[in-house]
Amino acid sequence: MSAHNVAKSIAKAAKSAFEDSQLVPSAERVNALHHIRKALESNKTEILAANREDLKAAQIEVDAGRMSDSLLKRLDLDKGDKWDSMLQGVSDVANLPDPTGIVSYAKELDDELELYRVSCPIGVLLVIFEARPEVVVNIAALAIKSGNSAILKGGKESNRTTQLLSQAIATGLSQSSLPDTYVQTIQTRAEVSSLLSLDRYIDLVIPRGSNALVQDIQNNTRIPVMGHADGLCSVYLDESADIDKAVRVVLDSKTDYPSACNSTETLIVHESLLQTVWPVVGRALLDAEVRLLCDPPTLSALQGLSPRPPNLSLAGPSTPDAYTTEHLDLTLSVIVLPSLAAAIRFINAHSSHHTDSIVTESEPAASAFCRGVDSAGTFVNASTRFADGFRYGFGTEVGISTGRIHARGPVGLEGLVIYKYMLRSVGTKGHVVGDFGAGGKKYKHADIATTAVPF
Repeated sequence: MSAHNVAKSIAKAAKSAFEDSQLVPSAERVNALHHIRKALESNKTEILAANREDLKAAQIEVDAGRMSDSLLKRLDLDKGDKWDSMLQGVSDVANLPDPTGIVSYAKELDDELELYRVSCPIGVLLVIFEARPEVVVNIAALAIKSGNSAILKGGKESNRTTQLLSQAIATGLSQSSLPDTYVQTIQTRAEVSSLLSLDRYIDLVIPRGSNALVQDIQNNTRIPVMGHADGLCSVYLDESADIDKAVRVVLDSKTDYPSACNSTETLIVHESLLQTVWPVVGRALLDAEVRLLCDPPTLSALQGLSPRPPNLSLAGPSTPDAYTTEHLDLTLSVIVLPSLAAAIRFINAHSSHHTDSIVTESEPAASAFCRGVDSAGTFVNASTRFADGFRYGFGTEVGISTGRIHARGPVGLEGLVIYKYMLRSVGTKGHVVGDFGAGGKKYKHADIATTAVPF
C-alpha cells in the first residue's frame, strides 16, 4: 500500500474514532488516562532503555555535525524530573474539569425556544514534533481529556522511545471504552506529507519543533495550523530595576533550560543602568558561562570592570541578526536602549511574540509594558521560563501558540475545544422563522440562568 493510502486509512480511522467517541461519557475518558499512566509506569524500564539507545544514536549525529546539541538535550526522557513530570501531567489532566459541555451563552429567543453556545472538541488533531518524546504522552492526555482524537508524529531521533510510549498509550486505551484508534502514531515523512493534504479528515495541525519545521508545515497544508515558529523571548531591565531581582530573573530566564522555547534570547538594558545594574547582571551571566553578544555600550561597560571578570572572553560584539536569532543554548544577545517606549518598540519588532518580561519597581512601567508588548505572555519581575502549561496549572500543554485567533500562549484543555450552538424548541408546534418579523413576533433575547445544557 502506498504512503498516501496508508495515511488516508489512518486519517479515516481517526475521524471515525472521534465521531464514535462523542457519546462516550467524560468519566470514561478519565478512566482511560488512569490506565495509560499505569501502563507507562509498568513499562518504565523498557521505555527508558529505548530512550538511552535513541540518545546514543543522536550523540553520533551531534558529533558528526548533523544534529544540534540543543536537540539532543530535548531528547533525554530521564533527565531531572522529566519522567515523573510526564506521569504527573497525565494525572493532572485527568483531574482537571471537563472542558466540554460548558455553556458560555444562553438565551431565550422566544417562549419555549432556547439557544445555547456549548464547548465541544475540535475533532482530529495532527501533532508533529521533534526530539521530545514526552510530547507523545502530553498530547495524548490532552486530546483524550478534551474529546479529540489524535495522530502523532515524532522525530526520527526519538523513534525507539516514541514507539514504546505509543504502545503504552494503546494498552491504556484498550482497557477503556474509547476506540483503539483514538490515538495513533506514524513514523515516516511521506505519511506526514500525505496527511497534510487530508483536510477532509484532519481538523487541526499542531507542530512542535524548529522554526524550519513549523514554517514548512504552514506552507504545505490547507488545514489550520496552531503553533509558533520561534521562541524569541526577552527580558527588559527598566530604569527602576532592583539589582537582586534583575540577577535572579535574567539568570533563570537564560540558564534554567537554555534549549527551551521560553528561554530568554535577548536582554534589553535601560541606558541609565549601564554602570550600575548591568555590570552586576553581566558578571553573573559570565560566571554562569553565558556567551554575551553585546552592542558597543554594554560591551564597553563590561570591558571597563575592575576587577576583570574571569570569563570576560565570553563577551563579544553582536551583529544585527543576533537580535532575531533563537540561540537555544547559553548565548544571550544584549542591547541598551534609552526608554521603556523604545524597549517596547524593539521587542515588538524583533521578538516572536512568545513571552517577554520586565524587571521594574514602577507600577506604571509594568502596566505599560504588559499592555504595550504584543506577545502571548507579558511578565513583571518573573522569569520567562514560567511560560508553560504545567506551571500555569493546565496539567500539561499541547504547545505554545503565538497566533491571533482561537488559542494563545500555553495551550491546554481550553485551547483544544471550540463550540457549537444548540437550539431547542419545546413548543407544541415547534418554531419557524416565518412567525417573526413585520407584523409577527419579536425576539425576546432573554438571559437563561443555567450552567449546563438541559438536554
